[in-house]
Amino acid sequence: MNQNTSGCCSAKSSPLPEVTFSTFILSLASSTLVQLGEVPNPETNRVEQDLTMARHSIDILNMLRQKTECSLEDQERKMLDSILYELQMKYVIKCKNAPKDTAS
Repeated sequence: MNQNTSGCCSAKSSPLPEVTFSTFILSLASSTLVQLGEVPNPETNRVEQDLTMARHSIDILNMLRQKTECSLEDQERKMLDSILYELQMKYVIKCKNAPKDTAS
């Protein structure tokens, strides 16, 4: 199903980007940055932190890396590895600075 045939999109909405592995990974990474409190939540426009969900999102990205290891193009693999490294480092820093009950 695409945007033109779904019947639920208004004429005013802008076209969505093509769904590719890279855009999917970037979407997950963006959500993780919100969960880490690195960027404002687009729905509330407030910086919020949920380290449990951030860890879960990083685990999902790791699982995708493992499951797609042999089928990724070189550029996709490098992007995913780079994103995972950055998110994992940010997570470790946040956990070190967080009260013990929020850094599960």
